[in-house]
Amino acid sequence: MKTDFLIVGSGLSALVFGALMANAGKTVRVLEAHEHPGGFGHTFTMAKKYTFNAQLHYVWDCGEGYTVNRVLQKLNLDKKVTFERYDPNGFDRMRMPGYALDIPSDSQELIRRLSELFPQDAKNIRRFVLEVEKTSAGLKKLAPPLDPGELLRHLGEVLGTASYLNSTLQDVFDKFKLPQAAQTLLALQWPDFLLPPARLSFYAWVILFTGYQKGAFYPTHHFEHVIQSLVNAIETNGGEVLLNLEVKQFTIADKTVAGVRAMDRITHQTREFAGETVICNIDPKKAAQTIGMEHFSKAVRKKLDYDYSPSNFMAYCAVKDLDLRDYGFGKWNTFHSGHLDLNEAFEQMYEKNDFSNPSFAITTPTLLTSEHRDCPEDCQIIEFLTVANYDYFKHLKDSDRKAYRQKKAEILDSILDAVEKQYIPNLREHLVFKVTGSPTTNERFCWCPSGNSYGSSLTPRNMGLGRLNHQTSLKNFYFCNASSGYPGFAPTFWTGAILYQRLSGDRILG
Repeated sequence: MKTDFLIVGSGLSALVFGALMANAGKTVRVLEAHEHPGGFGHTFTMAKKYTFNAQLHYVWDCGEGYTVNRVLQKLNLDKKVTFERYDPNGFDRMRMPGYALDIPSDSQELIRRLSELFPQDAKNIRRFVLEVEKTSAGLKKLAPPLDPGELLRHLGEVLGTASYLNSTLQDVFDKFKLPQAAQTLLALQWPDFLLPPARLSFYAWVILFTGYQKGAFYPTHHFEHVIQSLVNAIETNGGEVLLNLEVKQFTIADKTVAGVRAMDRITHQTREFAGETVICNIDPKKAAQTIGMEHFSKAVRKKLDYDYSPSNFMAYCAVKDLDLRDYGFGKWNTFHSGHLDLNEAFEQMYEKNDFSNPSFAITTPTLLTSEHRDCPEDCQIIEFLTVANYDYFKHLKDSDRKAYRQKKAEILDSILDAVEKQYIPNLREHLVFKVTGSPTTNERFCWCPSGNSYGSSLTPRNMGLGRLNHQTSLKNFYFCNASSGYPGFAPTFWTGAILYQRLSGDRILG
């Protein structure tokens, strides 16, 4: 049966789009190669009692009237899918040798705290923070759908924002002459991008930093509940979400995509699916290569020539008979660096594969909500995240499995050494479960080329005017993915909702 919308891949943007279209009365079918829906948002269980989310740790734009809330309202899910807010007095807690800074939601308080740490640079700190707020406002004016009247009314603000089009975060730090330690404290949530200041788009940093300032959240009933609620919204409106179906070929004629051929990963049988419109949640470059680049216009081929983001190392751990709140953890994330310069820290880990002095994020999901238990009552979950080089890990895995496992263990040991030295002296004594993921884990379970964590890398080149969007130059075929929108929980909600608006005419976002 041909459906109105055949959606290839079940990442968050695809599920949002599918749920909205199904809710609008359209027939929807979603094909997913993995055994779990949700892409990087999927949840898995280990040892039958420890539950972890693949990649998501905290999210923004979930408050009343913001992107996620508007989508959920449209789906009548806003009372069912709720969120717990991180501590607004310090949702991100930055720790490095000699310095500590809790990032507050209030910008004036942020200025005060930084100025207290760096009194000689108070004026430049204030100027920088206010410039971040102005740039954030300008980016909102420049976000689709564009309002020409609004652009003209705020022309100065928009032009000021546009001046940073090719700027890295480091460029702007340098412009405002911030001291090195202040730069590091402000950028210490670099694992959220997997890029250091010298490589990271200033736009990308502003969007995320100010987004979390307006409210950092965690799902009341875990990310699994969010994903399943979107799946249910599709299925209760007559749609289907079919798992273990790997798309091998797109059906194309006269520059029109009509459907796909997919292999059932359980039976190994080939099945054919057709749709009036095909929505592609697979990595756009990978999908275009499968279809044949020659079928796409020169302009789209140019946009498809993006760099993939770096990949990551994850450690999912459980501790027993230990209350992490006694050691300074709670409704916030902790970001640690042994380096005073994050550019050097990144180069050491990513380029040299040296994790002897790591910079990493720590998150404690069991402390974020009391409505969901992801482990037994006498345990708590603690997770660690840092950058990792795909090519290095791919070579190790292919050439020497033992060395591959040893490298993962070495990285975790370096992180645990730092945690025991700075935060929890006896952590290893309480570890009852640990499992690590590398770039090849991302590739295997989330089907992301080169193990990338965010699709296209969040550099100025990839965040500029030539960034890919949903348009493909083929008929009845649209991209709906982090690389054709933006990565992260709220941005993928936005990506799916914007494409829904474009194809339905039903405007739910500003």
